[in-house]
Amino acid sequence: MSGFGAALARALPLPGAAPLLLYLSGDLGAGKTTLARGLLAQLGVGGPIRSPTYTLVEVHALPALSVVHADLYRLLDPEELEPLGLRELHAPGFLWIVEWPERAGDALPAPDLHLALAIEPSAHVVRCRAATGHGTRWFADAVELLRVSP
Repeated sequence: MSGFGAALARALPLPGAAPLLLYLSGDLGAGKTTLARGLLAQLGVGGPIRSPTYTLVEVHALPALSVVHADLYRLLDPEELEPLGLRELHAPGFLWIVEWPERAGDALPAPDLHLALAIEPSAHVVRCRAATGHGTRWFADAVELLRVSP
């Protein structure tokens, strides 16, 4: 999953007039955090990249964009999102990576790209649901990068 996260980082569309939103769903151990770590490391986040399981949100300020990494596993109610300040981070120049978005109900904006990760007997599986043109191109470009990588 880390390699796919790195491919997503290399294929990342340029920040536009709206934030880019990536949602990651799947059972515990399916690879959500591993994918997020691969993406963040490829974007240039240094040091150990921890899942924000207990803090819920980590913001990484990078030269070209800011990345909001949220892990909503411990969210008990969608109303708990408001104090996290995500509304203020829904702005141009931001990339959101949200693990466990289903815990937020309808309180989050629609993603550009929603990846459902699963472990099946023969392999890890990623199912994609792109909700925008940016999401569709982003996923296709990342898959193409994986195909041509050695």
